[in-house]
Amino acid sequence: MEKFFEIGVITGTHGIQGTMRVFPTTQDPSRFERLKEVTVENRGKQEIFHIKKVAFHKRFVLLTVKEITDINAAEPYKNARLLIPDAEAISLEADEYYTRDLYGLRVVTDEGEELGELARIYETGANDVYAVRKTPEDKELLIPAIKDCILKVDLEAGTMTVHLLEGLR
Repeated sequence: MEKFFEIGVITGTHGIQGTMRVFPTTQDPSRFERLKEVTVENRGKQEIFHIKKVAFHKRFVLLTVKEITDINAAEPYKNARLLIPDAEAISLEADEYYTRDLYGLRVVTDEGEELGELARIYETGANDVYAVRKTPEDKELLIPAIKDCILKVDLEAGTMTVHLLEGLR
């Protein structure tokens, strides 16, 4: 089964010709201009839409597709996800990871202490912050995603090795 990346969520319509207003969930919204088609996941069903026009308005992408020609046809797609196949994902540099691959990693310290699993990722201005928990009821341990703290990520083993700087507990 093919895996997909979410690149946006349809938040509504724009105008009467079926143009959809999309909130981009990708770090590079300009990628929409390079796409010829996109998979739309709506209420558990997937459809392929062929892109006719891409425009930008404030923080939204305005997407016009060949399959939708009026506002009434576009309305049911509100809250639908826009997906692309993994093969079209942006290439990563060394020591870069897709956030979706980090969720659920078992987090251990460089001293062998089991801290729990990576439950949330907070995006801040300077760097991401990883929230680790042993159980859903536990308080989050917040670890900045910086080289001094994140020593090793092993996706195959499902682990992240961290160094806890003084004051992080």
